[in-house]
Amino acid sequence: MAAAPPHAHKGRGATFNPANRFRRDARDTIDDGWVPPEGCENGDDAPPPKTTVTIQNARTIIARNESPDIPFSQSINPYQGCEHGCIYCYARPSHAYLDLSPGLDFETRLFAKPDAAALLRAELAKPGYRCEPIALGTNTDPYQPIEREWRITRQLIEVLAECEHPLTITTKGVLVERDLDLLAPMAAKNLVRAYVSIAMLDRELARKLDPRAPSPQRRLEMIQALANAGVPVGVSVAPVIPQLTDKDLEAILEAAAAHGARLATWVMLRLPREVKDLFRDWLAQHYPLRAGHVMSLVQQIRGGRDNDPAFGSRMRGQGQFADLIAKRFELACKRLGLNEDRTLRLDTTRFRPPRGAAADGQLELFA
Repeated sequence: MAAAPPHAHKGRGATFNPANRFRRDARDTIDDGWVPPEGCENGDDAPPPKTTVTIQNARTIIARNESPDIPFSQSINPYQGCEHGCIYCYARPSHAYLDLSPGLDFETRLFAKPDAAALLRAELAKPGYRCEPIALGTNTDPYQPIEREWRITRQLIEVLAECEHPLTITTKGVLVERDLDLLAPMAAKNLVRAYVSIAMLDRELARKLDPRAPSPQRRLEMIQALANAGVPVGVSVAPVIPQLTDKDLEAILEAAAAHGARLATWVMLRLPREVKDLFRDWLAQHYPLRAGHVMSLVQQIRGGRDNDPAFGSRMRGQGQFADLIAKRFELACKRLGLNEDRTLRLDTTRFRPPRGAAADGQLELFA
């Protein structure tokens, strides 16, 4: 594993780049005493890493899921990597498949899929396509900052709106408000549901955990904006981190309900693969006095390990602490009237294939 720097990078979640688990070789950065890095001529530390975006030419765009503990069967990720830089992000290990590190690379070396809308149109036009809600924001945030320039998420929603295809959105990005002109009419047809992710209310903690995401208070305003537009909206308290964010559980639910949330869910902290090393180093950098206690509770929840990948327990954990969080969540939701309509399902009966999207173009002759 590459050595961690002596301090965290300003505005970034990861403190270093762990080695790619698929590489057989290892690389270490050393100072040879010659030319200092650009921007460090006066002896300053290394300059902050810059964000780059590379075009990714995907062959398909809809990912299918059969996991029994995930409430969707289809999802789309318009981007890989996420500039929000949340240190706990369970999607970080996916960057290893791109021959990059799940650490700083994940939040600075991003990939965009500009042909996503065209690929979606083609897949929806296939004769055997079966309509089920499509989830946006399952791996990385569809409304991360680069969406302002690339507009891929908006293009996807335009296709789904045209076809009256249901979708769900999970995000921390304020750009979701930009697309209310599309989402509000879809909501009137019971075609969309949104969740805003809020793990804590403490601004200082949020700056360290979610360094480039909007503040928790701004995300509450997003909930209000969605609710005012008639979009069914919920709050995702994710992740619940023992001894760091768990104290805010009821307060988050109360604030979300006061801003118009009708739904709520929660997820326990997950530390798959390289994320466990990144999170441990983050704790050592930012909360050294709490680090041992936090990880002790994490291991109690995860059967003595840093992570438990088993279906059924990976999202919620196990043991007394996990049971307590589940009970607190249940009682707060009942008191606040959240999740009362458990029969609410998005409408899949309105779906119609996109016009003129058949591979041979013959359908256009009958339009």
